[in-house]
Amino acid sequence: MMVRKPAVAGQFYPARKESLENNIVECFTHELGPGKVPESKDRTKKIQGVVAPHAGYVFSGPVAAHSYSALYRNSEPDVAVIIGPAHSGFGAAKAAVADQDFETPLGVMEVDTELGEAVTKGPIVSDNRLHQGEHSIEVQLPFLQYLFKDLKILPILISSQDFETASQVGKTVKEEIKDRKAVVIASTDFSHYVTPEVAKRRDKLAIEKILDNDPKGLYSIIRKENISMCGYGPVVSLMFATGYKNAELLKYATSGDIRPMMEVVGYASIACW
Repeated sequence: MMVRKPAVAGQFYPARKESLENNIVECFTHELGPGKVPESKDRTKKIQGVVAPHAGYVFSGPVAAHSYSALYRNSEPDVAVIIGPAHSGFGAAKAAVADQDFETPLGVMEVDTELGEAVTKGPIVSDNRLHQGEHSIEVQLPFLQYLFKDLKILPILISSQDFETASQVGKTVKEEIKDRKAVVIASTDFSHYVTPEVAKRRDKLAIEKILDNDPKGLYSIIRKENISMCGYGPVVSLMFATGYKNAELLKYATSGDIRPMMEVVGYASIACW
């Protein structure tokens, strides 16, 4: 099987294994991170999925670490279904699953091809072309590799983030993982290139809809408030795939909390169970 080589190593995260491992530890111990690398299981919640950002680690890594800390402490998955937005790509697929294993500086993550074949229906096709060069799934992988052993992944990119496509992707995933030890990861950043005040106000409105598991409400508030959230489709897919009853905002911050800037990007980690 062909292996997808890393597209953004050396840009979004370090390209060398040792440097990347050190960077991941820094994300966990950062003042905006959870404080430490998770070591124990507490099982207070049976987490079904998380929302995690996908920007460069220097900006969003500490926020993302909250999702992965919660995931490690409250789940024992054998497969992680990672749903991300396609910022660009090839082909006309509305949603595409990859059947190539994914390589990062920490090694190769095996794709669950059996599950991939099962979800290939409706708007989801098998097409590796859409995944070439895309970062929204790739940046999640080193966190998973660092914390979990022998974990398989199912990478799904959504290029058409209309409600019908996003909901169908979620329903299909739900049907095929019902007998599996699976978690779902929705990859998204929130507001892009607005003032910190605008980002925090708008993102709070979107996050409230996610916490309420209100997919139609999320679409409505995004349109009404012009929220430049890049992965709202994957989040809606997560809602339908898990049907979670509870959700918690683990951390919200912006790129301006890392480095002072006039226009920022918003990041949030959310756990769902």
